[in-house]
This record gives sequence, structure tokens and C-alpha cells, in this order.
Amino acid sequence: MEAKAHARFVRIAPRKARAVVDLIRKKDVDVALSILRYTPNRAAAIVAKVVKSAAANAQNNYDLSRVGLYVDQAFVDEGPTQKRVQPRARGRRYIIRKRTSHITVIVKERKEV
Repeated sequence: MEAKAHARFVRIAPRKARAVVDLIRKKDVDVALSILRYTPNRAAAIVAKVVKSAAANAQNNYDLSRVGLYVDQAFVDEGPTQKRVQPRARGRRYIIRKRTSHITVIVKERKEV
């Protein structure tokens, strides 16, 4: 059984969010949340919110125990880019790209061996 959660159109660059998501892949949910709590990145709080949501989906929708849950897959896709213009010298312009991300976390229940 698996449960998933998405955070779409998050205003953080995918490259920065991927660095945080790589820290929690294949970890238990509680361990992943403790790692994210002490990670000094802005993306850590956003990813933690998605992990909590996926764990809550597993508990409420599929009656899974939170103790046996782990982060099976976590990935960040690129969302649409907002373009802004900054004036430059001699009437030129510089385009500022404000990138967005789609963050997905899939949690599964561990098989007891």
C-alpha cells in the first residue's frame, strides 16, 4: 500500500528542493522529519509539510500505521517559470526567472521480515 502527497507551484527552484529531497529518500517518516527539522534550508520546511501530508493520507485513507511508514519515492519536477524584468544600462533589460517546483512524496509501509 502506498500513499502520496503533492505540493504544486511552490516558489522555490527545483535544484534547491532536490538537494533537500535527496536527504530523506528511503528513510522512515519520523527519521525523515527529524532530518528536515534540522536542515537549514528554506526547502526543508516545504518538504517536511509534504511528508507530513503523505503520512496523514496513509493513516486516514488507507488505515496504515505511522510506525511502519517510510519515504519510498520523493522527487521534484519543474513547474512554470515566472519571468520578471529588471532595467539595465542603456535601455536594456535583464530577465529574472522565478522558478517553481512540483514536489511529490510517496510513502509505503515496510514489509516485516
